[in-house]
Amino acid sequence: MTEPTSIASDPAWAGYAAPGWDEMLGPDEPRPGCAGVMTYLERLGDGLVGRQEAAELAIASMGISFTVYAEKGNIDRAWPFDVIPRVIDLHEWQRVAEGLVQRLQALNLFIGDLYGDAKVLADGIVPAEIVLGSPNHRPECVGVTPPKGTWAHISGSDLVRGSDGVFRVLEDNLRVPSGVAYMLENRQISKRVFADAFRSLDILPVDGYPIALQRMLASLTPRPGDVPVIAVLTPGIHNSAYFEHAFLASQMGALLVEGGDLVVGDDDVCRVRTVGGLVRVDVIYRRVDDLFLDPEVFRPDSLLGVPGLMRSWRRGKVAIANAPGAGVADDKVVYAYVPELIRYYLGEEPKLASVPTYVCLDDDHRRYVLDHLTELVVKPANESGGTGIYIGTQASAEETDQIRRAVTAEPRNWIAQPVVELSTAPTLCDDVPAPRHVDLRPFILSGERPYVTNGGLTRVALREGSLVVNSSQGGGSKDTWIVDPDVTVGPPGPPVQTQVQGSGV
Repeated sequence: MTEPTSIASDPAWAGYAAPGWDEMLGPDEPRPGCAGVMTYLERLGDGLVGRQEAAELAIASMGISFTVYAEKGNIDRAWPFDVIPRVIDLHEWQRVAEGLVQRLQALNLFIGDLYGDAKVLADGIVPAEIVLGSPNHRPECVGVTPPKGTWAHISGSDLVRGSDGVFRVLEDNLRVPSGVAYMLENRQISKRVFADAFRSLDILPVDGYPIALQRMLASLTPRPGDVPVIAVLTPGIHNSAYFEHAFLASQMGALLVEGGDLVVGDDDVCRVRTVGGLVRVDVIYRRVDDLFLDPEVFRPDSLLGVPGLMRSWRRGKVAIANAPGAGVADDKVVYAYVPELIRYYLGEEPKLASVPTYVCLDDDHRRYVLDHLTELVVKPANESGGTGIYIGTQASAEETDQIRRAVTAEPRNWIAQPVVELSTAPTLCDDVPAPRHVDLRPFILSGERPYVTNGGLTRVALREGSLVVNSSQGGGSKDTWIVDPDVTVGPPGPPVQTQVQGSGV
């Protein structure tokens, strides 16, 4: 374990001591790329607390919220944001971005192969029972070739950094990855409260994402000679990510629609109902899970989808991103084989490491997992948002017995990994910087030219010692600054004023 880090040149930071790898501070000096930001924060002194208060006022005035599902109904809460940024050196990030692009190239080839000739199964790279037994495998997609051969157009890969300081991919999110709107809003908040820092530090921008997303979606149109009509398909206002659906539609100039707004005619063309009549839709950015997309093909009781949508997609009359069936590569059991998939499809070594993974369907792996439950993290193969995760180092005897029975009963549904002691980042807790564990979700667009966000959504476990970063389970977020280390740092500017409903605060 890395020696605790601290910095004593400023009273506010004198007691800061991280138990392992810290994103801001090394044993003797700031991490690469962090020196300028650290100097800026030290010069702020007590003013940092005022910036946090200004950020919270900005969140309230901008109406940034997220939904928590509870027994008493859905609860909208203000977005939890910590004002101290998470900083990553530009040169390191360029290497990470290359690894993310490589990973998505291989995963897209894998999905296309599965629904095509399935050579990857015939060659034994991934056991057929793992793929064909995945709840996200869609036989209805066999034989389909989506526009440009891309299945997972938008992805959000979760990255973690352990005690060795190495970034690793923890999981791939290829179905309907969420969080990018919060990444963008976090930056807007930072610009409000740290305007002076953005003048003096070389912080890479993130606000080009909506334009890149719109261009990528437009490139999928089945009518290349016409201006494409793009729609964001949302489950509706009660969905936990509805804020993001509305935000992205607004930023792209796209239609925000629900299933009932769309209709597929006898000509297999998808159209949207408007006050002026039916208008053809060319591209759908869907935020609805596969099984609810089309009641003619999947769940007949779905009220969220569009009857005939799969028929329209199969015939090339409408493009859907991400394509139906892409979630087969989202399976955490398939995750264990991604390094081999990169070698198989690209003939390259992975540029980004994965977390070592035990596949419980494998007899030897399962025996090891059951013998070492108290040392491992055990995850369900197809849940999200931290649901169902067992952390052996924090579990009770009863919880350990429960997971043992679950793994034994349905080994295909479980994987296990060693506990990754997530890196920490300075976080304002009770007005004092304290280390809290973080992860990172960058977003990747797989189009004609791959696009990786400059950083991503940093999620932070606000409770001391907790490794759970999900906002639905008490986590928060930070802005992520990709910083060129060759920076010039000026003194902090005057205190920030935030406007709330026309009143200076």
